[in-house]
Amino acid sequence: MIDIKLLRENPDMFRQAAADKNMKVDIDALLNVDAEIRQYKTKLQDVKTAQNEAGKSIAKLPAEEKSAVIAEMARLKEQARQYEETLERLEPEFHELMLLMPQAPHPDAPRGKDDTQNVEVKRVGKVREFDFQPKDHVTLGEELDIIDIPRAVKLAGSRNFILKGAGCLLHQAVLRLALDMMVGRGYTPMTVPVLVNDSVMEGTGYFPLGREQAYLCERDGQALVGTAEVPVTAYHSDEILSEAELPKKYVAMSTCFRREAGAAGKDTRGLYRIHFFDKVEQVILCKADPQESARMHEEIIKNSEDLLQTLELPYRILEVCTGDMGQGKVRMYDIETWMPSRKSYGETHSASRFHDFQARRLNLRYKDENGKNQFVHTLNNTVVASPRILIPILELNQNADGSVTIPKALRPYMGGMEKIVKK
Repeated sequence: MIDIKLLRENPDMFRQAAADKNMKVDIDALLNVDAEIRQYKTKLQDVKTAQNEAGKSIAKLPAEEKSAVIAEMARLKEQARQYEETLERLEPEFHELMLLMPQAPHPDAPRGKDDTQNVEVKRVGKVREFDFQPKDHVTLGEELDIIDIPRAVKLAGSRNFILKGAGCLLHQAVLRLALDMMVGRGYTPMTVPVLVNDSVMEGTGYFPLGREQAYLCERDGQALVGTAEVPVTAYHSDEILSEAELPKKYVAMSTCFRREAGAAGKDTRGLYRIHFFDKVEQVILCKADPQESARMHEEIIKNSEDLLQTLELPYRILEVCTGDMGQGKVRMYDIETWMPSRKSYGETHSASRFHDFQARRLNLRYKDENGKNQFVHTLNNTVVASPRILIPILELNQNADGSVTIPKALRPYMGGMEKIVKK
């Protein structure tokens, strides 16, 4: 959520932000409702002041003057009621409009309409050249009996999968490697709910605009999360932390659920675009200092890079343009890993910083050195998401005989297994 004071002072900045992010928002309507609310709050306060003054004076008045004051108090009471009813009508409208307002992107973020205008920042690692015809991860997985998509579809419909045997172990190994790395770097590990109240989805910016992507438990007013970012970021909602506690650095491993609404016919084969997956997510809460936010952003990107380098996977980093970054983000980077079957890099990580956008919605604050309450800045990034990361792991480490060599960093998590071979 944006700061309404900034919007009042500089509405054109937010008109430009909406244009940059390809969002249609009615800023004039919000400003009009805001002005009405302030007007009626002033009127209500004036009425209550008059009521208090009349109440104090009535005891001192002669009997013949009291009836007029009593009548005036009744009139003021009715007027106050009308103003309160007007505010009760206007405030939800204000809240709904505020939830739609975009955060202004960083001035240095590339301007663009969609993902075709994201900007490559760097490439790391050498893309493997095969001296045999490589197989895609589905063919490898089926021949090695470690991936079963047809039976998953039988159980749960399209965009589902089952990992078995060494496939399941490889999946768990990647997640454990990521979690252990982050704990070793001082991040506090968390196990969090994946079914949360709608207010938590709203607070982190996934509702109302992303509602169509979530699996809803409407009877209970809850939703399944698409990332552990949601419960971890909301963990301190409605709290006031001390500045000495910051930055807070958390890491959580959770199952994530996404409807993939609007993705019909897109990436239908294999493990790239699926309805559930497991992810290790890193979240940072830091001081309301843009420079510190930028440093924390670099840190969480480096954490993910280090993991990919440990797995010896080639990747590139893209800075995401304004039209692709979403409502609440100030700056965003994607990491894409080379996937032979796609003959290109595929997104495996997404690193975002929000400044105070999420914190305002969550009422997540800290008391600064001057004793003033400030909204924290929030950031998050994938450490690893599986099974999507299994696509490059399987495809880049395959051998001519159909076996797959397990990356050295994962072998301790797989009982020392060095290869996945046909049984």
